[in-house]
Amino acid sequence: MSIEGLPLPAAPRGRPGCLLVPVPLKTAVALLYSEEYHSAYDIRLKLTKEMLTIQKQDVICVGGSHQGRSHRTVTLRRQPVGGLGLSIKGGSEHNVPVVISKIIKGQAADQTGMLFVGDAVLQVNGINVENATHEEVVHLLRNAGDEVTITVEYLREAPAFLKLPVGSPGPSSDHSSGASSPLFDSALHLNGNSRNTAPSSPSSPIAKDPRYEKHWLDALSVPLSMARISRYKAGTEKFRWNAFEVLALDGVSSGILQFYTAQDGADWLRAVSANIRELTLQNMKLANRCCSASDQVVHMGWVHEKLHGADSSQTCRPKFLALKGPSFYVFSSPPVSTFDWVRAERTYYLCEVLFKVHKFWLTDDCWLQANLYLGLQDGDFEDQRPYCFSVMAGHGKSHVFSVELGSELAVWEKSFQRAMFMEVQRSGSKTYACSWQGEMLCFTVDFALGFTCFESKTKNVLWRFKFSQLKGSSDDGKTRVKLLFQHLDTKQIETKELEFQDLTAVLHCIHAFIAAKVASVDPGFVDSQSLAKKYMYSN
Repeated sequence: MSIEGLPLPAAPRGRPGCLLVPVPLKTAVALLYSEEYHSAYDIRLKLTKEMLTIQKQDVICVGGSHQGRSHRTVTLRRQPVGGLGLSIKGGSEHNVPVVISKIIKGQAADQTGMLFVGDAVLQVNGINVENATHEEVVHLLRNAGDEVTITVEYLREAPAFLKLPVGSPGPSSDHSSGASSPLFDSALHLNGNSRNTAPSSPSSPIAKDPRYEKHWLDALSVPLSMARISRYKAGTEKFRWNAFEVLALDGVSSGILQFYTAQDGADWLRAVSANIRELTLQNMKLANRCCSASDQVVHMGWVHEKLHGADSSQTCRPKFLALKGPSFYVFSSPPVSTFDWVRAERTYYLCEVLFKVHKFWLTDDCWLQANLYLGLQDGDFEDQRPYCFSVMAGHGKSHVFSVELGSELAVWEKSFQRAMFMEVQRSGSKTYACSWQGEMLCFTVDFALGFTCFESKTKNVLWRFKFSQLKGSSDDGKTRVKLLFQHLDTKQIETKELEFQDLTAVLHCIHAFIAAKVASVDPGFVDSQSLAKKYMYSN
C-alpha cells in the first residue's frame, strides 16, 4: 500500500553498519593495570572464540634436577671486567622488593642461565634481604667478595618501575657517594670491591644443574559467553582510551587490560566484542528453539544505563536488554533459562516504546582518530559516551543507555525497528480506551485500515481514516491529543480530539504503526522512524 503525501528521502549515510567479524585466534602482549597500586606489568592475551586467557610470565625448570620450589639459589663469580653483570631496582623504602632489572648479555649473571629480569632478591650470602632497603642490598652485593650466592624468586607481577625507560648508570657515575635510587638501576656490572685482582673463571652450569626458562603460563581464563566489556571506570564517566575490562557472567574479571596504543586497544575491543556477539547469537538460537514463532528473540546484549538523580554515588550501571516477541526486557543479569524471562526488572510492549539515538553517528575509527587528533585524555570530559540511545515508554518513563561501539549502536537501532515491525505485522492492530466529550470510546490503530474510532458499547464506527490522511498532531503532554486528518475528496482538514489515560503509549503506538507502514512501502528505507515522527507532528 502506498502512503499519499509521504516523499521518501534518501537513506542517511555515514552510519556505522559494518558487522564485527569473529576472531578464531588472536594474541598480543599487553599490560594488566592495578588501580589500587597504580602500577602495571606485562601479560600476554590469547583470544579464542569462547575464551579470553590472561597469561603471566614465570620461570620454570626445563631440565636437570631441582627441588620443585620456586626459589633458586645461584652462585656468581665476580669478573674483573663486568663484575656480577646485573642491575637492580627497588627497596623496602618504597614498599617494593629489590628486583633484578637488567642482565648484561655474556657476563656472569647471564652465563648461569638461572637468573632473569624480574627476579626478586631474597638472600645475599645467606642474609635475608626481603625487607632491606635499596642501599643495603647494593652494599651487600658490592662487598660480598669474588663469589656471591643469591637466592631469588621470579616476581610474576613485576613492579611498574621496571617499565621506566631509564638505563643503568655508566662507569662515570659516582657510586662511592652511596647515592642510589630504588627507581633507577644500580649497576653491579663494575668490579666492585674485590680483594683478588686476578681474573676468575666465569660461572657456568653443569649437566646436573637445573636449567630454567621464562614461559608464558595461563593465569586466568574469562569465558566470553554472555560476558560484558567496559572502557569506563566502574560507576563513573571516566573513559579509558587504551584500556578496557572484560567481566564474565559468573563475575570473573580480566582486570584492566591496558594497551600500548589507543589503536591496539580499539582493535582488541572490537575483536573481543565480535566473539562475545557470536556467542550471544548462538545463545539466541538455542533460546528460540524453545519459543513459538511469535515469541522469538530478535536481539539481546549488555549496555550501560545512565542513572537519574544526584543522590546516587554511581552515574551508570550495567543492564542486559532483550527484544523478544512483543516485549522489550530490561534485566540486571542475562536470562540463562526459560524461567529467567519472568524475572526482568522492566518489561515494555514494543509498540509502545520509542527508540531514539542520542549522539551523532561516527564510525569507531573516526571517533578514535578525532580524540587522538584533539589530544583528549582520560577524564577530559564528564560525558564521553559517544554511542547512546534512549528508550521512552508509557507514563513518561524513559531509559538512557550506551554501548561501547558504534557498530553495536547500529545493530540495536536495526534490531528495534525489526522487532517492532514484526510485532506490528503480527498483531495487526491495537485498541485503546479513550473518551471524547464525556463519551467512552475505543480507538484502534490498524496496520491495514489506519485509524478507527467507535463506541465502546454499540461498536458503531464514528469515523475512520487511512494513515495517508493523517496530516499532523498535537498534544498537551498529559492526556489529550488532536489528530488532524484530511478528507480525500474535499481536501478539508478535520480535527479529532481524544483523551487517553496513557497518552504517551498511544502516541508511540501510532508512531510504530506509521513507521512499519513506511517500511512496508520501501523495505530498504532505514530511517522510517524519523519520517514517521515528522509525519505525525507536521503542520
